[in-house]
Amino acid sequence: MTKLLLVEDDPAIVENLSAILKGEGFQIRSASGQKKALALLEEEAFDLLLLDVSLKDGNGFAVCSAVKAASDLPVIFLTASGDEFSVVTGLELGAEDYISKPFRPRELVSRIRNVLRRRGKVQAVLEIGDLRVDTVRALVTKDGEECFLSALEYRLLLFFLNHKGQVLSRNQLLEEIWDAAGEFVNDNTLTVYIKRLREKIETDPQNPEIIRTVRGLGYKLGE
Repeated sequence: MTKLLLVEDDPAIVENLSAILKGEGFQIRSASGQKKALALLEEEAFDLLLLDVSLKDGNGFAVCSAVKAASDLPVIFLTASGDEFSVVTGLELGAEDYISKPFRPRELVSRIRNVLRRRGKVQAVLEIGDLRVDTVRALVTKDGEECFLSALEYRLLLFFLNHKGQVLSRNQLLEEIWDAAGEFVNDNTLTVYIKRLREKIETDPQNPEIIRTVRGLGYKLGE
């Protein structure tokens, strides 16, 4: 799974952005300041760095400079709207892209995928059997025909695809889609979403071959 580090000191932005990016199949770690960010970068491997310019502890430019001096980790800056100086400085330090706050979530996800794709770090199309998911366009097709999924159904499918072959418990699935799109999700509604998703992506929903039930444990995508 593609792993991102979000360096941002606004808890609300961290919470909302983390939920959005997890829903798109990314693994997210966060740091509120320069010191913690640099410590995490030494301890763990990441595929991309999302970096706010203004931090309570240090600043994004210092983090970017340290990162680029030691590796070729791609960086996307989050900047205040219209702050031309920050944009220019960030790009001169080697950042791959920037996006101005307030940003549209879909635009940010698209920018992230574009950078990762250029670096060869993301698989733009995920497939299982005759089911094909274009993660750049958020397009799901089965045997060439488009499947129209709700936001929660799409989020659920991406989570399965990014954990192909793994048994996922109901608790794991509930944590992943909890409060997505502002909806309350409990154990009963999870059952409903699994049923609806199967009706759209399975050839025979009564005998599913894509999302299989593992009795007593949860669900698994594929063999």
